Amino acid sequence: MAELAVRLAALFVWCAGVGCGERARPSGTDATATAATATATAAVTATATAATATATATAGATVTATATATATAGATATATAKSSEAPPAFLSAAPYESEEELDVWLEGGTVVDGSGSASAVGDVLIDDGRIVHVGRVARATAKKRIDARGHVVTPGFIDAHSHGDPLGPSENFLAMGVTTLCVGQDGESPSGDRIRTFASRLRKKKLAVNVAPFVGHATLRALAKIGGDPQPSEQQLARMKKLLASELEDGAFGLSTGLEYHPGSVAPPGELVALAEPLAKADALVMSHLRSEDADAIDAALDELLLQANAGARVHVAHAKIVYGKGEAAATALLRKLDAARARGVSITLDAYPYDASYTTIGIVFPEYAKGKNPWPKVKRQRRDELAAFLRERVGKRGGPSATLFGTGPWRGDTLADVATRAKKPFEDVLIDDVGPNGASAAFFVMDPVVQTRLLLDPFVMVGTDGGSQSRHPRGHGTFAKVLRELVHEKQLLSLPEAVRKMSHLPAETLRLAARGKLEAGAAADVLVFDPANVRDRATYAEPSLRAQGMRWVFVNGRAAIADGALTKARGGRLLLRTTSPR
Repeated sequence: MAELAVRLAALFVWCAGVGCGERARPSGTDATATAATATATAAVTATATAATATATATAGATVTATATATATAGATATATAKSSEAPPAFLSAAPYESEEELDVWLEGGTVVDGSGSASAVGDVLIDDGRIVHVGRVARATAKKRIDARGHVVTPGFIDAHSHGDPLGPSENFLAMGVTTLCVGQDGESPSGDRIRTFASRLRKKKLAVNVAPFVGHATLRALAKIGGDPQPSEQQLARMKKLLASELEDGAFGLSTGLEYHPGSVAPPGELVALAEPLAKADALVMSHLRSEDADAIDAALDELLLQANAGARVHVAHAKIVYGKGEAAATALLRKLDAARARGVSITLDAYPYDASYTTIGIVFPEYAKGKNPWPKVKRQRRDELAAFLRERVGKRGGPSATLFGTGPWRGDTLADVATRAKKPFEDVLIDDVGPNGASAAFFVMDPVVQTRLLLDPFVMVGTDGGSQSRHPRGHGTFAKVLRELVHEKQLLSLPEAVRKMSHLPAETLRLAARGKLEAGAAADVLVFDPANVRDRATYAEPSLRAQGMRWVFVNGRAAIADGALTKARGGRLLLRTTSPR
């Protein structure tokens, strides 16, 4: 982790010089990469072998986090950054004093406000869906007083890349502390609708969590009558740009792309650059499922995304990973590339989840000519030998048939190798004859945990599940809890304030999501109360629908969705639009 310490130190110096986040994001943001003291001792050619972090909080005191990396031999280089986990702003606020009855008074908890500042003991007052005060209380009265001693109080978490159904079950998200879902991912607008139609539908419903929509690139292509055409005309491009501007005006937080899926896979780079123009004008975000996440192609995929950034758009890498990439060095190379882009003034962020398998349609292993408008029976008949050779190479590169675990269809719970063995035929024949490019979804064990951990430690990487309540992958039920359990509590690779920042304020400021992601007066009352030592993810690949444990209280806009550890029937969620005010 020596490389991480050096990057954190460099980021602190950069923040001190220009105002943290100003070069990576337009002014008005205040993202901070939190490291109290980062010391790296590394050989010129060696790699770091150990990392530890500790965090403690006492009344009025601040959290201290220390990351240390030790190399095996060679010369020494040291980088030290002053603490960016400074005392929280609420400690200097005047004590609250009023006789007015409020809704909720959270007393004596360790407040982690989401900014990345150190934690400190304080009270949080809530009334009418908003946070009224954070800090000391001289006199107050409330309908509900909750003893939060021995617990932390944090902002609600924001799932930066979610496939949750806004009208479906949300218990899996609430159990992890997620109070806001970013939907409309991978190129598909929510429900395939225009944002105004989607908004009209949701306004008539009671939501369990907040919902922040993106407009999908594939949806725009359909609305512009382009479909799967790889070369849209100038008139069609102009129509797409006009549609995108309209969707942003109606409240979409940005454009999502699914460039590994049809029809995004046939969209030329020039099309994506053209769409960057209305995004840049609106200060909206490109949420990109890259054209490839494979180790031998991700560099080119990032270059393509950076073309949109160079055209003025803020860009974001969805569910960051390096398929069949190995070791910390692979992640470090990717992160250095993005740092170099930020040094040129580009705004680029990422989200990731702490698992070693992705989950998507089986079509991900099929060639482009086997998907889209091409009739599958014809492809199978006319190009079978070519197709079989492609599948052998592609699946082999992705860990072989034993690394593909079906999550749907009659093969659910079996690996591709299991199915091939039972069928007594090669796995490529199973894919061609029995499954097809649209026949199933699967978990693909193609990710190195070392790479994923390294990505998650980076200060510009937030957390996203890439999942939903019906997903056959544990990430939909466990992601946020696993970050707290594994990276904060057990491995101590992240301080609690930094982990909370990644799950609350970092996505909020990236989305330009007003009055959320921080505990401060006037903000929406999305608030969590929990003991970090008790938070547990329970979902596994065998049982992916087991809910997380450990959230004692979860408030969504001031309403308790989890009360004293038990789910309630409260539905305090709201549709959030880019123009939404905090009230």
